[in-house]
Amino acid sequence: MRKVLIVVGIAAVSLVATLGASASTSAKTVKLVAVLKGSNEGAPASNRGKTEIRLTPSSGKVCWETTITKIDGKPNASHIHKGGKGVSGNVLVPLGAGYKRQGCTTAPKATVNAIVAHPGRYYVNVHNAKHPAGAMRGQLARGT
Repeated sequence: MRKVLIVVGIAAVSLVATLGASASTSAKTVKLVAVLKGSNEGAPASNRGKTEIRLTPSSGKVCWETTITKIDGKPNASHIHKGGKGVSGNVLVPLGAGYKRQGCTTAPKATVNAIVAHPGRYYVNVHNAKHPAGAMRGQLARGT
């Protein structure tokens, strides 16, 4: 009987530890980075920047900060799109109304989880009037 109680106690402790680790992982914020280049969108290669994305899968929260080094015109929009390298895709997460250098929004939790699971399948691009399809673009990758 004592052995059974010990085994049950160990199993219960393991289950609690596993559930606790799972809960803390889902609440964890994941940082992704996109190095933006004009040459990735057929725009001038001198168009460059970087977007840092922070995703919280448990809440669907998406925060970003974009730093533009150079762009040939005023940015007017920025988004997260689904698409591999060189593949255009639909907008999944608008990064602000119009263009906002930084901010936070929410997206469906399933979308945020998919981006976290496979960041390279998604990209950020910044648009302007000269390049409505995108003035610069970069695939998402794990940040440091």
